Amino acid sequence: MTATQAKFVERAIIGLCVLSIMAIFQPFSMTLFSIGCVTVVIGALAFNLVPLCREGVPVRALIKAIVIVMVILGVAAALGISTAFLYVKYLASLR
Repeated sequence: MTATQAKFVERAIIGLCVLSIMAIFQPFSMTLFSIGCVTVVIGALAFNLVPLCREGVPVRALIKAIVIVMVILGVAAALGISTAFLYVKYLASLR
Protein backbone atom coordinates (compact mmCIF):
# COMPACT_ATOMS: atom_id res chain seq x y z
CA MET A 1 0.00 0.00 0.00
CA THR A 2 1.30 3.45 -0.81
CA ALA A 3 1.48 6.22 1.76
CA THR A 4 -1.47 8.00 0.13
CA GLN A 5 -3.64 4.88 0.19
CA ALA A 6 -2.74 4.16 3.81
CA LYS A 7 -3.55 7.70 4.89
CA PHE A 8 -6.87 7.59 2.98
CA VAL A 9 -7.94 4.32 4.64
CA GLU A 10 -6.92 5.59 8.08
CA ARG A 11 -8.80 8.86 7.64
CA ALA A 12 -11.87 7.05 6.28
CA ILE A 13 -11.99 4.82 9.37
CA ILE A 14 -11.59 7.76 11.74
CA GLY A 15 -14.17 9.75 9.75
CA LEU A 16 -16.66 6.88 10.03
CA CYS A 17 -16.16 6.81 13.80
CA VAL A 18 -16.63 10.57 14.15
CA LEU A 19 -19.73 10.65 11.93
CA SER A 20 -21.33 7.75 13.75
CA ILE A 21 -20.79 9.43 17.14
CA MET A 22 -22.31 12.63 15.75
CA ALA A 23 -25.29 10.66 14.43
CA ILE A 24 -25.88 9.15 17.86
CA PHE A 25 -25.80 12.46 19.73
CA GLN A 26 -27.85 14.57 17.32
CA PRO A 27 -31.31 15.51 18.70
CA PHE A 28 -33.34 15.56 15.47
CA SER A 29 -33.89 12.13 13.94
CA MET A 30 -34.39 8.64 15.33
CA THR A 31 -33.34 7.24 11.95
CA LEU A 32 -29.95 8.93 12.22
CA PHE A 33 -29.66 7.66 15.79
CA SER A 34 -30.32 4.09 14.60
CA ILE A 35 -27.82 4.41 11.79
CA GLY A 36 -25.29 5.84 14.25
CA CYS A 37 -25.77 2.90 16.62
CA VAL A 38 -24.96 0.43 13.87
CA THR A 39 -22.07 2.37 12.39
CA VAL A 40 -20.42 3.01 15.75
CA VAL A 41 -20.03 -0.76 16.19
CA ILE A 42 -18.69 -1.12 12.64
CA GLY A 43 -16.35 1.83 13.19
CA ALA A 44 -15.07 0.39 16.45
CA LEU A 45 -14.30 -2.90 14.75
CA ALA A 46 -12.75 -1.11 11.77
CA PHE A 47 -10.54 0.88 14.13
CA ASN A 48 -8.61 -2.36 14.68
CA LEU A 49 -7.34 -1.94 11.11
CA VAL A 50 -5.61 1.40 11.75
CA PRO A 51 -2.25 -0.21 12.71
CA LEU A 52 -2.21 -1.82 9.27
CA CYS A 53 -2.66 1.56 7.57
CA ARG A 54 0.98 2.36 6.90
CA GLU A 55 3.20 2.42 3.88
CA GLY A 56 4.53 -0.93 2.75
CA VAL A 57 1.78 -3.11 4.20
CA PRO A 58 0.28 -5.19 1.39
CA VAL A 59 -3.39 -4.69 0.59
CA ARG A 60 -3.83 -8.44 1.01
CA ALA A 61 -2.95 -8.12 4.72
CA LEU A 62 -5.58 -5.39 5.14
CA ILE A 63 -8.22 -7.51 3.39
CA LYS A 64 -7.30 -10.52 5.54
CA ALA A 65 -7.72 -8.42 8.69
CA ILE A 66 -11.10 -7.15 7.43
CA VAL A 67 -12.30 -10.72 6.93
CA ILE A 68 -11.13 -11.71 10.43
CA VAL A 69 -12.92 -8.72 11.99
CA MET A 70 -16.13 -9.53 10.08
CA VAL A 71 -16.01 -13.17 11.21
CA ILE A 72 -15.61 -12.04 14.82
CA LEU A 73 -18.59 -9.70 14.39
CA GLY A 74 -20.66 -12.55 12.96
CA VAL A 75 -19.75 -14.91 15.79
CA ALA A 76 -20.53 -12.26 18.41
CA ALA A 77 -23.88 -11.48 16.77
CA ALA A 78 -24.77 -15.17 16.55
CA LEU A 79 -23.91 -15.69 20.22
CA GLY A 80 -25.99 -12.69 21.24
CA ILE A 81 -29.00 -13.73 19.19
CA SER A 82 -28.84 -17.34 20.32
CA THR A 83 -28.51 -16.27 23.96
CA ALA A 84 -31.60 -14.06 23.64
CA PHE A 85 -33.51 -16.89 21.96
CA LEU A 86 -32.57 -19.35 24.70
CA TYR A 87 -33.55 -16.84 27.39
CA VAL A 88 -37.00 -16.46 25.82
CA LYS A 89 -37.34 -20.25 25.77
CA TYR A 90 -36.35 -20.35 29.45
CA LEU A 91 -38.89 -17.70 30.40
CA ALA A 92 -41.60 -19.52 28.46
CA SER A 93 -40.83 -22.74 30.35
CA LEU A 94 -41.47 -21.00 33.68
CA ARG A 95 -45.14 -20.44 32.86
